[in-house]
Amino acid sequence: MDLLLIGLGIFLALAFNFVNGLNDAANSIATIIATRALSPLKAVGLAAVFNLVGPLVFTTAIAATIGKGIVNPDFLTTHMLLAGMFGAVLWVFATSMLGIPVSSSHALIGGLLGAGIAGAGLGAILWPAAEIVRNLTIYMAVGGTIGVIFHIALSYYRQDDWKPRAPLAFLMGLTITVPVLIIAGVVKVSGILAVVIFIVISPMLGMMAAFLLGSVTMWLGRRQNPTKLNMLFRPLQIAAGSFQAIGHGANDAQNAMGVITALLVAGGVLTEFAVPLWVILASCIAISTGTLLGGWRVIDKMANKITKIRPYQGFSASTAGGLVLSLMTSLGVPVSTTHAISGAIMGAGATRGYSSAVKWGIVREIVAAWVLTIPATAVVAWLVYIFFEVLFL
Repeated sequence: MDLLLIGLGIFLALAFNFVNGLNDAANSIATIIATRALSPLKAVGLAAVFNLVGPLVFTTAIAATIGKGIVNPDFLTTHMLLAGMFGAVLWVFATSMLGIPVSSSHALIGGLLGAGIAGAGLGAILWPAAEIVRNLTIYMAVGGTIGVIFHIALSYYRQDDWKPRAPLAFLMGLTITVPVLIIAGVVKVSGILAVVIFIVISPMLGMMAAFLLGSVTMWLGRRQNPTKLNMLFRPLQIAAGSFQAIGHGANDAQNAMGVITALLVAGGVLTEFAVPLWVILASCIAISTGTLLGGWRVIDKMANKITKIRPYQGFSASTAGGLVLSLMTSLGVPVSTTHAISGAIMGAGATRGYSSAVKWGIVREIVAAWVLTIPATAVVAWLVYIFFEVLFL
């Protein structure tokens, strides 16, 4: 029976990576399609290839976070993992069909939370220490305040009204603060705390990096012929999109790796949490296959509905998204690639005007789906686990 459940769990984990690629195909290729640097079919093929390369380039630290950093491994059972994956697969598939870009990573984490609470109670969840939360909150508040002060000084210098964008300045200040503190080793953020914080941080990092790159590119090319500039940036954009696809594959493909390895440990097949090579390869192939088939409704929303992208902006967005994903993967933080890259597209679009260039109504719809993902998948996984218990008892 255990081997049957483990086999079913592996199938579900790979199915999750498949629908992950189906939904997140838009992440790596939206800007390439929007600027017509490549045809949609070629762009999807490019994303599939580099999604496959990504997990082989980076470590499996994120797999460890997923597999043993959310729910205490001592409490994990095959039933919990199956219920968690079922909730995640259902949510990602449903949102893909509706054309809504969501975080597959957050869907899986929500599923694990719901199943863990249903099976072993709140005590099974690896909640962060109160002291770490308190210290990080203080640091973030200080960083945000410094951002507002800097914004006020700049507004007075430019003789602008500082009040409308003060909240954005606060977010930018705390966004810069958190990664700096983590890299410097001042605070150690992992597990659920890292997931929750980077719901805000990753899109802001993508937005800020893309806006900065886009602004610098606009300034450097201000005297160039627009047609020649577009021709120059199309191949650069393809290279940037490939880099972004590597980051996406490295971060998101590890979700299934973590769950499969946790299943093998829970079922007694493995004695310690170490990701086998066959698990890495199977997870990579699953996410690449999903990407190859493409989530065309999601691609349309990312490529055409948020903002109109020009080649230099596509290059900026893809480069910024790839940088954020590579940084977070190196730190072992499972961030949402959708969040990071959506933020980068918004930042690139905002180089043409913060208020007018970006369709903020579409952005609000996407953000609403982000907020709902973890609680929605947690509830579904909780219900599925209860159903399993009734069925097998």
